[in-house]
Amino acid sequence: MDKVVTSVSTAALKGSDPTDTVALPAAPARSLRLQVTRVHDGLMHSQAESDAIAVETPVAVELNGINHAVMLATPDNLEDFAWGFCLTEGIVRSPDDIRDIEQERTDLGIILHVQISPACMQFLKERRRQMAGRTACGLCGVETLEAVRRLPPVAPPSHAVSPATSALAPSSVQQHNLHAVPAGLTLAQLLKAMGALREQQPLHQDTGATHAAAWVAANGHTPTFIREDVGRHNALDKTIGALLRDTQPIGHGALLVSSRASFEMVQKAAMAGCPVLAAVSAPTSAAIALAEETGITLLGFTRAQQATIYAHSQRFQLSDKGKAL
Repeated sequence: MDKVVTSVSTAALKGSDPTDTVALPAAPARSLRLQVTRVHDGLMHSQAESDAIAVETPVAVELNGINHAVMLATPDNLEDFAWGFCLTEGIVRSPDDIRDIEQERTDLGIILHVQISPACMQFLKERRRQMAGRTACGLCGVETLEAVRRLPPVAPPSHAVSPATSALAPSSVQQHNLHAVPAGLTLAQLLKAMGALREQQPLHQDTGATHAAAWVAANGHTPTFIREDVGRHNALDKTIGALLRDTQPIGHGALLVSSRASFEMVQKAAMAGCPVLAAVSAPTSAAIALAEETGITLLGFTRAQQATIYAHSQRFQLSDKGKAL
């Protein structure tokens, strides 16, 4: 079987000569072009046309040599995805728990070989979860109803926790509480960033089949760390992972998603320690309830300079032209 292994560890990128570097294989294509037949006004065109199609490929996450999950994802920014997935799924407590990531491309898909700390691996074995692809469903494979509410405290770079309150003792710790975290940005900034996000999704513009996630900093109005994927959960994990790798203070800004706001999207924002989540489409009842509980300001229908705030609107002073608290 043909396979290519790409490591993201710094040492693996260097050759024997300090001045030389190893040329990495080209990343898999995000889209491809196929022949299609158009139908207009009820009539089928006789001449085939070319159309851009988003690539969706199986991506397996392997933790310390043990299979953990298989996703269907867009095969780019997979290092970011691995970082974000491990954090928002409660697999690791902080970026320091991720020791190395290697990508293995095979005929069947891509394997992400992730090395995590022994303590996190032991906790994961005790939790014993089985997961399946989640292009649509974010809870496939969860074994109990209690496992749905996965909110142990996590330690992003700007929200460190002590060993006594680590994810290794979930029964005796408090969950993320973002109620007191300020937004740090105005509604005007957030709306402008969401408007700009739509124009910065090249894969979606080419194929019409992907979602995007991004982050806007407290002192900005331009979306950054934009990531696209066929799965909305994957796109958000990629953005969160990119923020972690860049050591950005996730809590000092807002996460933006070009999808609806499901329970798990709010859950991932809470696990990452971000106080604001803005979605283009509607939230669900479970998402709103979780946002209320965790202190996340949840916005839906955020488009064309309009939005509906479903939870914690007090984070913005609406009477003061959207000035942040």
